[in-house]
Amino acid sequence: MPHRQVMTVLSGLLLGMFVAILSSTVVSNALPQIVSDLGGGQSSYTWVVTASLLTLTASTPLWGKLSDLFSKKLLVQLSIVIFVLASAGAGLSQSTGTLIAWRAVQGIGVGGLVALAQVILAALVPPRERGRYGGYFGATFAVATVGGPLLGGVITDAPGLGWRWCFYVGVPFAVIALVVLQRTLTLPGGTVRRKGVRIDWLGSLLIAASVSLLLIWVTLAGDSYAWLSWQTAAMVGGSIALGGLFVAVEKRAAEPVIPLSLFRNRTITLTALASFFIGIAMFGATVFLSQYFQLARGQSPTMSGVMTIPMIGGLFLASTGSGLIITRTGRWKRWLVAGGTLVTAGLGLLGTMRHDTAYWQVGTYMAVLGLGIGMLMQNLVLATQNQVSGDRIGAASSVIAFSRSLGGAIGVSALGAVLAERIRHHMADGFAGAGGAPGGADSGTIPNLSTLPAPVRAVVESAYGHGIADIYLYAAPAALLVLALVVAVKEVPLRTR
Repeated sequence: MPHRQVMTVLSGLLLGMFVAILSSTVVSNALPQIVSDLGGGQSSYTWVVTASLLTLTASTPLWGKLSDLFSKKLLVQLSIVIFVLASAGAGLSQSTGTLIAWRAVQGIGVGGLVALAQVILAALVPPRERGRYGGYFGATFAVATVGGPLLGGVITDAPGLGWRWCFYVGVPFAVIALVVLQRTLTLPGGTVRRKGVRIDWLGSLLIAASVSLLLIWVTLAGDSYAWLSWQTAAMVGGSIALGGLFVAVEKRAAEPVIPLSLFRNRTITLTALASFFIGIAMFGATVFLSQYFQLARGQSPTMSGVMTIPMIGGLFLASTGSGLIITRTGRWKRWLVAGGTLVTAGLGLLGTMRHDTAYWQVGTYMAVLGLGIGMLMQNLVLATQNQVSGDRIGAASSVIAFSRSLGGAIGVSALGAVLAERIRHHMADGFAGAGGAPGGADSGTIPNLSTLPAPVRAVVESAYGHGIADIYLYAAPAALLVLALVVAVKEVPLRTR
């Protein structure tokens, strides 16, 4: 297809991706106020994010496999419908439990959009030309990521609206995406690949149960029970057992949800592992930035979104620039190595910040991190898709999306638990130096800074600034592993068909 025709076909898909990403980022700066209004604590804050990541992760392999068997167009439209219904339910929530449940349903729809976007792109464009279009997906990601927090902050601060409209705002975009996809999305060779196939429901159930049990353990460990406890042994052991059953089922399945033969390919194994660890670094780094700016620096939700622009700008430039250059030169490994280096450096630098660190320094650190993520995210998918035939594109793409989402969910859960412990520690130290904690200074709930006396507020801001910096240091080794993995990947010339 000529470039213009491809862009026409991809317009609705890009809009769908925009809606999916917006659903997460539009609430990021409103989360402290949402959780506070609904009476939740730090664990609720983490679960509002983790719930959607969990279902996104668990559903991604199934969406990818279904795309190899049935109508990609129908599947992507179905995922948008699920997203719309869940968004409306989330906006009507009256408790954190209800909100978390609807966020879980929302994650199923987002999982379909994330998995199918890459699959449909691969069905339209050969690997050699795919870099530039992958860059457009990265640009869409960047615009939604920076626009979401800004829009969410404005909605939250605007009189007569409030945070519930953060969930409603994506619905019109989703409806437009449905209409555009119906009119423009036409895939070569028809929309249905095969008929009379058997879906691997047992394998899908086992992988979802294994991942969910592991994520629940990571989220609750250290808070509801000790890391070394019988609960840990039972949940980790159960997750491993379910994973073993999944492998056994996949070996015998006629249409496995994750074909194990994919991992005989060294490049796919390395890129899947790298995607897992970049998920830990990427999601762990971005989710807690809004807490840093609001609770450590006292900024409004709107300004919290504005202050993340350096990171998103770096991601935008690196994603689009690397994609265009890869299409021109055919060389892609150097971008993965550079991205791994920059992500490691960015996380290490963010680990040095405090609540009173000059903003130009924090902005520089975020820009370094954004450049690294932009070089890695789409190009890991490109390297994987270049290794498989057309009838396995869906399964291979979903493996990368699954690995990245699993890493992100584990990263958010684990780093959220670490953050809660570090904040308690730093608050205890701060109040000990001030002669003891006054009433209302409970480190287990999200504080409202405007209601705190000045001395108490200073301690709380310092604790959040120091505690959030600590989790970047915990995430940095994951980025270092990404660098080691991409260095080991062998560069294979991109196919032109």
